[in-house]
Amino acid sequence: MHQPSPSPAYRRVLVKLSGEALMGGLNYGIDRNVAGQIAREVGEIQALGVELAIVIGGGNIFRGVAASAAGMDRAQADYMGMLATVINALALQDALEQEGVVTRVVTAIEMRSVAEPFIRRRAIRHIEMGRVVVFAAGTGNPYFTTDTAAALRAMEIKAEVILKATKVDGIYTADPLTDPGATKFDSLSYIEVLERRLKVMDATAISLCMDNKLPIVVFNLRTHGNMKRAIMGEAIGTTVRA
Repeated sequence: MHQPSPSPAYRRVLVKLSGEALMGGLNYGIDRNVAGQIAREVGEIQALGVELAIVIGGGNIFRGVAASAAGMDRAQADYMGMLATVINALALQDALEQEGVVTRVVTAIEMRSVAEPFIRRRAIRHIEMGRVVVFAAGTGNPYFTTDTAAALRAMEIKAEVILKATKVDGIYTADPLTDPGATKFDSLSYIEVLERRLKVMDATAISLCMDNKLPIVVFNLRTHGNMKRAIMGEAIGTTVRA
């Protein structure tokens, strides 16, 4: 007897990718092989009928916080970081379209010759039409991280979950890459994340998710198929919820 294939746990998802995710093994910039692998996984997920949006960071090219710590004006540095996310979004769009995934880059800072300006209803329409929307330039405001942009955009498009793609397989008591004694959490509440000052997302993003009861799944992007597993509802990584 034919077994029905399991259906996705989520129908509309926002994926938060760091700029560093695109670096692969490089020290700087964009590894096209990594972008291609992400694009293939996104294509597989889209084939399941899942509606997908992506928020991408810019830390592989320019990090505003680091530049302001070195003496640059914080707002100026943050705007430069936002422009870096646009470069990443265009690279990801290219990789996705090479996989046959129709993609729109939507930016919070207007630059009409390379991307669409962010208009909430138009972005939702793209998603409903089966296009992948890549949100670039953060919120368009300095002093806000791309994590906060991910939380904000997820609310605006009515996503059911944020999938935060990282280099480790969830949230730990300490950085597992430097502390061998770090232990992993399977699930946490928003309050626990804030009280323990766990470095998942910044406090603004966590608070926004808490106020709107939006779950966050933190998982390792480097393990092939993990994004799909998270969307199918498999117990991977760490889930943050009420």
